[in-house]
Amino acid sequence: MHRARCVIPSEARGLLRWCQKQASRSLVADAPLAELGAGSRDDEPALRPSSALAGLHILTAFTALFALTALSACSPDHRTPVVLYSPHGRDQLTLLEHAFEAKRPDIDVRWLDMGSQEILDRLRFERVNPQADVWFGGPTTIFDRGVQDSLLAPYRPAWADHVGPGGIGPDDLYYPVYRTPVVIAFNSRLLSRERAPKDWDEVLTPEWRDKVLIRDPMASGTMRAIWGLILVRSLRETGDTTEGMAWLRRLDGQTKAYALNPAILDARLARGEGLLTLWDLPDVLISRSKGMPFDYVFPTSGTVVIDDGIGLVRGCRHVEAAKAFIDYVGSEEGQLLAAERVFRLPARRDLPPDRMPAWVAQVERRMVVAHMDWDLLARNGSAWMGYWDRHVRNTGKR
Repeated sequence: MHRARCVIPSEARGLLRWCQKQASRSLVADAPLAELGAGSRDDEPALRPSSALAGLHILTAFTALFALTALSACSPDHRTPVVLYSPHGRDQLTLLEHAFEAKRPDIDVRWLDMGSQEILDRLRFERVNPQADVWFGGPTTIFDRGVQDSLLAPYRPAWADHVGPGGIGPDDLYYPVYRTPVVIAFNSRLLSRERAPKDWDEVLTPEWRDKVLIRDPMASGTMRAIWGLILVRSLRETGDTTEGMAWLRRLDGQTKAYALNPAILDARLARGEGLLTLWDLPDVLISRSKGMPFDYVFPTSGTVVIDDGIGLVRGCRHVEAAKAFIDYVGSEEGQLLAAERVFRLPARRDLPPDRMPAWVAQVERRMVVAHMDWDLLARNGSAWMGYWDRHVRNTGKR
């Protein structure tokens, strides 16, 4: 978890070294010569259990003393911590941490960056003793599963009237802060925009066999949304998911590798280990702003646009600080900052057009939003992903 580091003074470090030396001496000094096993391996003394235990007690006692001394030596931080679990990545989380703390110097923002599914799993594990205060980011379909598991507490943000109606959870349990479109991204140094596939089905043509890199879908809310788009389309057109799973099996055959996290995905695409991927627009634009050779196209038949949510963790320890952070993220200032610096498409519809960065208008003009049954995906997504993982993954090349 990202947090301030405590520096241990040199006096405390010296105390620990002295403790260790005294304990080591006692281990040998307390053992009678008759019990020092002469000729033992490497000529080291063989200690009696009682002597070793006494030495360990000394070491433990002095180590405990060291810990107390070190803790007391640390400069106290009287700020109220607020702990975020988020998939939004270091760039965005650091940006918002600094901006919010500048407005609220009494609050210390700490965050843990992980995939959307990993957040859900961790919150479930910690349900009886919550460690997080704010669940910040991920598709609302995953938030819905958190609602079913009683992981969220109701809170209506100050900006609640300026978003929706889509993406709002029941009983004020979560609200949308961003809209996250999915794109076909590619290595622009190795592949021109004219040659890149323009729609989902074009990714399955023979030209792209072993040229596709995919973020591991089991850990990623973005990939689960893409899988959901394909399966919902199959249900709408044929009445079941068979054709959708067949489509995903063909994509598996095109896939060179599944990347464990977005950083690995970016690195492999930048190195040309694959030519293209399916991923979310903000991450592609952030990577491109850092000099990575990335470009993208919107699928012509329509793309999935994720309502990216935020919610208060049930039973959290720092309720008021958490509410203040949620209010800031969806405020006009927070929304414009994220749009300008980390390419987040705001969920708010009331922001002044003249203050929005130019890329937002370009995206709104070019993007075709596909019809998506989010309720159906929320109900069946977990079962669909389990089936894909057991029966489709790594079968496309057979």
